Amino acid sequence: MAADLDEVKELIEQALPGADVEVLDETGTADHLRAVVRAPQFEGLSRIDQHRLVKAAVQERMDDGSIHALS
Repeated sequence: MAADLDEVKELIEQALPGADVEVLDETGTADHLRAVVRAPQFEGLSRIDQHRLVKAAVQERMDDGSIHALS
């Protein structure tokens, strides 16, 4: 089961209000995704902490296997 890119975008936007989010399918299978996120919540955070915030927003989709990789 592949992820719905619009749903993934919405999950990130809900978790990070005010974020500018773009979700790309890297492999054509909709399970290896790249998210480009600019969010006010990232102010002062390391790249690792920024990635943790985004991953937490889509964790349910990672747990159910619809997302295999997110960069």
